[in-house]
Amino acid sequence: MKPASKNILFGLLFVICLSTLLPVLGLSHFHTKGEPREAIVAVSMLQDGNWILPRNNGGDIAYKPPMYHWLTALTSSVFNQGEVNEYTSRFPSALATIIIACTMFLFYAKRSSNYNAAFLSAILFLSAFEVHRAATAARVDMVLTVFIVLALFQLYRWYENGLKGFPLWAILYMSAATLTKGPVGIVLPCLVAGVFLLLRKEPFLRVCGKLIGAALASCLLPALWYYVAYQQAGKEFLDLIIEENFDRFTGNMSYSSHNAPPFYYLYITLAGFLPWTLLVGISLFALSYKRTGQTAKGWLKGLFGRISEMSSPRLFSLTAILVILFFYLIPDSKRSVYLLPIYPFISYFLAEYMHYLVQGHRKAWRVFGILLSVVAGIFFCAFIVLKTGWLDTYLPADQSYYLSSFQSWNFWDVVCLIVLVLLIHDVYKSRDIQSISNRYSFSVITLFFWVQFTLDTAVLPDVLNRKSDYTLAQQVKEAVPEGPIYSYIGSPMMRFFVINFYTQNRVVDFESHLPQEGYLLVGEREYEGFAARHTDYTFDEMWKSPQRGNDIRDIVCMYRFNRKNESE
Repeated sequence: MKPASKNILFGLLFVICLSTLLPVLGLSHFHTKGEPREAIVAVSMLQDGNWILPRNNGGDIAYKPPMYHWLTALTSSVFNQGEVNEYTSRFPSALATIIIACTMFLFYAKRSSNYNAAFLSAILFLSAFEVHRAATAARVDMVLTVFIVLALFQLYRWYENGLKGFPLWAILYMSAATLTKGPVGIVLPCLVAGVFLLLRKEPFLRVCGKLIGAALASCLLPALWYYVAYQQAGKEFLDLIIEENFDRFTGNMSYSSHNAPPFYYLYITLAGFLPWTLLVGISLFALSYKRTGQTAKGWLKGLFGRISEMSSPRLFSLTAILVILFFYLIPDSKRSVYLLPIYPFISYFLAEYMHYLVQGHRKAWRVFGILLSVVAGIFFCAFIVLKTGWLDTYLPADQSYYLSSFQSWNFWDVVCLIVLVLLIHDVYKSRDIQSISNRYSFSVITLFFWVQFTLDTAVLPDVLNRKSDYTLAQQVKEAVPEGPIYSYIGSPMMRFFVINFYTQNRVVDFESHLPQEGYLLVGEREYEGFAARHTDYTFDEMWKSPQRGNDIRDIVCMYRFNRKNESE
């Protein structure tokens, strides 16, 4: 393949990245507590001018270091006149995903003559369910992932250069990762690089010396932020850092945080790579299995032999997968997004396997293509049913409330359905198994991308915007156009995150201030106990939300309150 083909594939990949991510970022309001909780930190930075440790949500300090919040605030300043919104707060995650996809293509294409495999690996990474979800969310996880992956690629280049000099770019990326989510941004790249170098029989003392030096150098920039932040918040900041980084790893946190058994990562990774894990599962029935008569010891010896004979890029990728996975198996706290740094490397092996199926096991591809066509056809029918409102009379009121927003057609809906039918036809018409080639595999992938894109643009925004507390926030802003908005939530770590974001960080805790008068937000279930403790106040109900709120999973009530005179 000519070098120009590499440039064409890179350009095509870049266009796919831009067109599948950037148009969808601002279509839905915040509807979970995680996104506004992070975005409000950037709001606080721009409001108060404190870019080190701003206060938000009535006095909280951010749970994570500020790199993601800096990027969000910078994006908002450059592109939106300093106003943080859904688009600018999700943009850093999308940009990080685009950088990973393009960089991993260049990394593998440079070290392999098969540019198609490098291109396919980037496409699989981009389309994986877990990656796409993180790429369109205002969270720190994808920003952390891009810095870890870039650091790993730079450390591999350092190995190719004989560990000569100082890996400056790797150090800068590890520093940025640490400023995104803590010391894990240094620990993971150094662990992966260290194990890989030892597998390549580099001297142990040399490996330790080089990597310890790189790790210490990576601490310098983050240490400046940690020092200044400690000067601002003292013990409060120190306690938070210890709990979020060390207590989380050792399982000694003061609260339960996503605790799960070790096998959680097995099924969550399989789910995260949907739908491509279905192709792998189907292919298992198409492969030939031969009894070798080997003992378990002989089989393991052969396995380690094949691993040791791997090319360096493949061995490095396998090392990254296993080391990162083992690292996150240790703590009790487990979340699917923790494993995002292994997705580029799994995607590479998955691309190789899919290419192998095209060459020798086309039936697996054909069955998978038919299955995806059927699923896309069901989606097509469900889309029409929802648009016509046929289900409204058969659904409970709370469900029909969310789906009723579908009952209007626009030009984009028609375009989505027409393109979907054409793609289904293109995949389904290939009946000759022998004719299945790379073109067929990319047709199947294109069909999935379009289903995903249709969901992102024509389906999910309507549902998620109905689910969001955005409308409640507008009611609150109308009632309280300026000044503090008081709130009460019994759980010490919960806040009205969504409402606070859309009211520009004006929601504060009632019991911390005990004001003379004002407006109160409280959950319906908690109001009775709250009012019983504050008998020195009068509370007049203004309104209740029609549905449960995003953050407290309860009906949100708004009260006008006044403190009684001592004579009353």
